[in-house]
Amino acid sequence: MISTLLSQHPHGPDGDPTPRLAYGADYNPEQWPREVWQDDIRLMQEAGVNIVSVGIFSWARIQPAEDEWDFAWLDDVMDLLHAGGIGVDLATATASPPPWLTTAHPEILPVTASGETVWPGARQHWRPTSPVFRAHALRLVRKMAERYAHHPALVAWHVSNELGCHNVYDFSDDAARAFRDWLRVRYSTLDGLNHAWGTAFWSQRYSDWEQILPPRLAASHPNPTQQLDFKRFSSDALKEYLRAERDVLREITPDVPVTTNFMVMGGTKGMNYADWADEIDFVSNDHYVVPDPQDRDELSFSANLVSGISGGRPWFLMEHSTSAVNWQPVNVAKRPGELARDSLLHVAHGADAVCFFQWRQSAAGAEKYHSAMVPHAGSDSDVFRAVTGLGRTLRELAPVAGSTREPARVGIVFDWESWWASEQDSHPTSLLDYRREALDWYSALLALGVRADVVTPRADLDTYQVLIAPVLHVVPAALAKQLTRYTENGGHLVTTYFSGVVDENDHVWLGGYPGALRELLGIRVEEFGPLLDGDTADVRLGDGVPDGAAGRVTSGTLWTDRISVDDPEVEVLARYLTGPFADRPAVTRRTLGRGSATYVSTRLGPDGLSGLLPALLAHAEVGSELPDGARGKVELAVRRDAAGRYLFLVNRTDEPVPVAGLTGEPLTGGAEEDGTLVLSPRGVAVLRQPAT
Repeated sequence: MISTLLSQHPHGPDGDPTPRLAYGADYNPEQWPREVWQDDIRLMQEAGVNIVSVGIFSWARIQPAEDEWDFAWLDDVMDLLHAGGIGVDLATATASPPPWLTTAHPEILPVTASGETVWPGARQHWRPTSPVFRAHALRLVRKMAERYAHHPALVAWHVSNELGCHNVYDFSDDAARAFRDWLRVRYSTLDGLNHAWGTAFWSQRYSDWEQILPPRLAASHPNPTQQLDFKRFSSDALKEYLRAERDVLREITPDVPVTTNFMVMGGTKGMNYADWADEIDFVSNDHYVVPDPQDRDELSFSANLVSGISGGRPWFLMEHSTSAVNWQPVNVAKRPGELARDSLLHVAHGADAVCFFQWRQSAAGAEKYHSAMVPHAGSDSDVFRAVTGLGRTLRELAPVAGSTREPARVGIVFDWESWWASEQDSHPTSLLDYRREALDWYSALLALGVRADVVTPRADLDTYQVLIAPVLHVVPAALAKQLTRYTENGGHLVTTYFSGVVDENDHVWLGGYPGALRELLGIRVEEFGPLLDGDTADVRLGDGVPDGAAGRVTSGTLWTDRISVDDPEVEVLARYLTGPFADRPAVTRRTLGRGSATYVSTRLGPDGLSGLLPALLAHAEVGSELPDGARGKVELAVRRDAAGRYLFLVNRTDEPVPVAGLTGEPLTGGAEEDGTLVLSPRGVAVLRQPAT
């Protein structure tokens, strides 16, 4: 769908039927005098821009007062963009309510858990459950849709912006009423809720629905299932708001696709995007790199996860940065080559559109030091030259548009409910980082040159020969049965500490850990052994580890388990040398016919996992698709369509890397030296292989 937005869509800006990759940015012309707009169009054409998002923060400009509307300036912008051959992803402008609205209706402002009002002055100062806000917002959406329904520049609708970025958790009275309504649907009766929440503990039993509140500031730890349900409700409340805007747009413009920009990145966890994906016509995402030893791995991981959320279909990179951002403690500029490499890595994992925040760097406001396609220095700058270079590269990659991700043989399961529940309070450790554990496995696979997909439990898990499910904490009975069937049918499951421990109500599966997965794994854990920050437990890899790694000693951190093995089909792959459970198993594997189920009871980190993974992969007959010299230095991602396969080779290093043995028609990047493809430092090459 995305590859045809600019061509075959009936409201597209030109008649070229050729699918192509979309390229552009958020465009905020209201920040600039009109004489700048014409220069913007000229520079967009020079850079190869063919789509922009307009109107994201324009509510106060479009509607200066409750009964006053000003569309003239936006009409001009839409006309100019169309005349320039540039499509518009038009935002509904509802992301930030104007001052007149919050002054007249302060009851739309969010409330924190401690009862403080979140005041205007920034953005997203609205309650997702406020009927007053919704009425005003949907009135604006209807006005926008009616005015631009037939404008030839319109190629897609952009609902709000980064829904939940700053207002996912609201504890107001509106939220309390909506939470109770949500709970009535989920549990039907108070008896059902009292059972699910375990309210026999601490005298919390409810006798009337009106007694139930969000988990506001309390004297001690709030009820854990109440907390988990409030996270579910908060994600659902935003999803319902998304639906409300979408439904108005579909009523008036049924042929114009609708999206909204997710934020699959870093610590953004309040919105269950796997649950939202079916509500929109195509998935969009914003991503920003946060400096960290695994930062480029995290970029790849997030792009991969977006593809998983999208079901392997092409998606839209709505925002990332050309260089530095403005909101980190230290905002580091990108080095030469990183703008293109970061962008193309998203394309490698399924993006059919590459867009930045924003087109022209702001001269005022909170984000004036955030980089843009046209920086403060203007078009005579290294950033703009890199921007135009990327535009040329994306035109060279037009054949990739519309292709889908080729499934890998390894899948990493990423589960929002386990993320939410595993990091709640009153647990064995507060140091557990669900996303970091998943990223560690991904980093280790990258180091071994092994392709992996990051998927949600909604995916077809049987697709994968090896299924890695780190900290799969929440395991309902149905999921336990599904994983058992997967293994019995020849799949190879790998899971970790604190997995299988609770059901969907956050109730512990009794009889010993890892609870719902205990029989499948063939082990029993009576007691957890979390480690203090800075403490380690040495782990020795056993004889079942290939490539000379047997006997290798690595360090576990964060967690250990007191494992007992009674099943004769369970092999001990590693043992603790030190720590509270010295001499006991650290890593086990149970064989079930052609399948297996492995348990890793400590955090080994990317280096430790790189020593263990070869044993797990070899057992499943899975290996790298890269030549020896490129493993660990080059990331391989593959897209495919009826015409063939597209191999993306991404240099993860700051040095040239030769990649021998991979053949195909070069579409972009790389240089041939003595018959071998050589990737430049931080470079990307794309090869096209014929369909087989």
